[in-house]
Amino acid sequence: MGEPVTLNVGGCVYTTSLSTLQRYPDSMLGAMFRGDLPTVRDAHGNYFIDRDGPLFRYILNFLRTSELTLPCDFKETELLRKEADFYQIEPLIQCLGDPKPLLPYPTNTYEEVVELSSTRKLSKYSNPVAVIITQLTITTKVHSVLESISSSFTKWNKHMMDTRDYQVSFTFGPCDHQQEVSLRVHLLDFISKAGFTIRNTRVHHMSERANENTVEHHWTFCRRVHKVHD
Repeated sequence: MGEPVTLNVGGCVYTTSLSTLQRYPDSMLGAMFRGDLPTVRDAHGNYFIDRDGPLFRYILNFLRTSELTLPCDFKETELLRKEADFYQIEPLIQCLGDPKPLLPYPTNTYEEVVELSSTRKLSKYSNPVAVIITQLTITTKVHSVLESISSSFTKWNKHMMDTRDYQVSFTFGPCDHQQEVSLRVHLLDFISKAGFTIRNTRVHHMSERANENTVEHHWTFCRRVHKVHD
């Protein structure tokens, strides 16, 4: 398992192995401890993550066993779901299921929606599995969000495939697919900081060709906005 790694998550200190943290390479932790994302350390040299410390216990146990085990009287499922969304551990997100339907919004408000999708084509016969091509697409009618993404993510401009009404896309080839993971994590954080919360997450697996598999990840973000009356 290699040398132990110590993390400070919201003030709670955990010790685990690097292999445990990298169990799901496409997760935020996988990208973080692969070197694709910047890390922060506390005064004692522990990796610091500014998230819910007590709930990280369940995240870490899932990484260790790939099983979700919760106390019978556990009452923080919705909070744990948000943590799973933040860390982008897809199997855990699926274990937790879709969130409960939201109550109707008041009549003086409406909902803005941002859709983020990742389409990844994988080679069936390579070991380890090789990514042939992957594409990230952001779709929303909130024009200011698209403008902010286009201007804030200039590091990835060379991967931008298309910019249309309501949509911007980035495409990555087989040699730089890890950059897609980094961009995806940054986009999830960027959209969340814009006041949007994840409504649901879904994963879809397809086999279109004899030598390819396609995996689609989809996130729906929503935020409540007050209507402006003339």
